[in-house]
Amino acid sequence: MIAIYVRVSTEEQGKKGYSVRNQIQMCKDKAGTNDVIQYVDEGFSGEFLERPDLERLRKDVREGLITKVVCYDPDRLSRKLMNALIIDDEFRKKDVEMIYVNGEFASTPEGQLFYSLRGAISEFEKAKINERMTSGRKRKAIEGKVIKNSHAYGYDYDKENGMYVVNEKEANIIRFIFDMFTKPTKDIQGMNGIAKFLTAKEIPTKKGVGVWHRQVVRQILLNEMYTGTYYQNKFNTEGMLANKYKADNKIKMTIRDQSEWIETEIPQIIDQEQFDYAQELLKQARRRWSKSTSARMYLLSGIVRCADCGNTMTGIYRNNWGTKLRYYTDVKNSSGAKNEGCKHHVRADKLETTIWDKIEELLNNPERLEDYKPESGDTFSKFEIDQIDDLKEQIDKAKSGRKKLLQLFALEDMDTEEIRDSIVELKSKEERLKNQLVELEGKVNNQKEMSSSFLMLDEVRKRWLKEDTISEEDKKEILRMLVKEIILSKDGEVSIQLL
Repeated sequence: MIAIYVRVSTEEQGKKGYSVRNQIQMCKDKAGTNDVIQYVDEGFSGEFLERPDLERLRKDVREGLITKVVCYDPDRLSRKLMNALIIDDEFRKKDVEMIYVNGEFASTPEGQLFYSLRGAISEFEKAKINERMTSGRKRKAIEGKVIKNSHAYGYDYDKENGMYVVNEKEANIIRFIFDMFTKPTKDIQGMNGIAKFLTAKEIPTKKGVGVWHRQVVRQILLNEMYTGTYYQNKFNTEGMLANKYKADNKIKMTIRDQSEWIETEIPQIIDQEQFDYAQELLKQARRRWSKSTSARMYLLSGIVRCADCGNTMTGIYRNNWGTKLRYYTDVKNSSGAKNEGCKHHVRADKLETTIWDKIEELLNNPERLEDYKPESGDTFSKFEIDQIDDLKEQIDKAKSGRKKLLQLFALEDMDTEEIRDSIVELKSKEERLKNQLVELEGKVNNQKEMSSSFLMLDEVRKRWLKEDTISEEDKKEILRMLVKEIILSKDGEVSIQLL
């Protein structure tokens, strides 16, 4: 049986001589009959072998159903020379005659050479197209244009100008999500609460559905683009185009090195301060919004640590002369525990009273909050950020210098010993600068955390003053919003670390 194979990629759909209809007719004319089996891959790139009808054709050839294959051109089988040669050889070994509309390729050394040259040219052409497209997209991104619509909620894409524009209706929902997460009310708390509220109000998502999920809210809260900073060329998707043809062994998307990211300024919806505050809350979301369903309430569960052995202290009940009392202990009896603890026990009611008295004192005396406020945080961060930029520039210069010296090292008439010493010196300088960079970036991050901690303290205090009475659940919630950890030593010394 005679088979004809036709392929056209998406970008070739309208090109003369490459449309599906034209290829089919030309192949039938070449075969001299309309009595053929058609194998058509429409909208598939020639870069990959995983194509439905090509795989069906190869299977039929292996099973001896096909005696002749007519194809418009070798690059219809594959844009990659190696793949095209593999398929052609695979068919010929099954005594299947290969015929091409656009040229004859005899099974002779000359014919194979010409075939290979055609395939190499086709592969080169594909590579050059990809290179031009990639460099063109990068150039546009560097010029400040958004090259791809990510369909982000809160924005519309202006394709003509290559930029995101604020969708005010959606942007108001974004602001609402951040406000409710950073300043929750009794009715709307946490990501689940926000998602349920938006669903109940029938607010459509970006895809137009009416159901909001917690994960969608979380992705919005984590998305830095709402601060006006959008990174392009961040993700490496090379080879992922073929994933839609694969059942398994799919290529995963990876994140490129940060030096390759292209920062693009877009319209801002959320200010940086509120975004940073939300990120700090997200780190503590699990603890802050956890609710105890047990009657055995432990106010400090999960946030108390023994200063002597380092174990977290959990709540237990112990018999005390016939009376069961609540305790916190660092003892770990579970199988495989790395540290069994130092058998430190403390009465839960006494510790909880001590801690709550300290927190209540902070909340009732606003002047005490100043102890936790960063000193001239913005100025300090700006100074450090300038230093970070300077260090990055020096590191780049050191890298560039080493590359130039390595090129000189290959020349025969150069003093290789002197060049080697210079390379070692530059390498040492680069490592020293990198260590300084890590230290400074750590300081800036700490400064941001301190700013977020003060915002959290101030926000909780505002809510605290509105309440006439407070339940144990409310106390637990406040503690998890304010307290990162409580360090307790055996001699009774208590240290409270705020978020």
